[in-house]
Amino acid sequence: MQRLGYLALLFIAGNVYAEPFQDADAAAGKVLVNQYCIRCHASSYGGDGAEIYTRQPRKVNNAKALVAQIRNCNTMLGMKWFEDEELNVAKYLNQQYYKFTE
Repeated sequence: MQRLGYLALLFIAGNVYAEPFQDADAAAGKVLVNQYCIRCHASSYGGDGAEIYTRQPRKVNNAKALVAQIRNCNTMLGMKWFEDEELNVAKYLNQQYYKFTE
């Protein structure tokens, strides 16, 4: 019984600190970012476009806000990405720039 409790605790702890977007495909997200996002960010923010992710103060401060921002861009620019594509982009951006853990 004690072992079962220990395993349950490990499962809960593992899920609390799980990587956001863990089922998404970061490589596919990188393709979309390079194809669509960087050029748009460069034209509106300057530089190589990637600086928008590291600027201070950041508009995006957690994983949920990251997905919301990606959905906003998707909608405003009429890209018609599916939810899995948005999550792929979120995973790539999180791994590359944001490093959110939940």
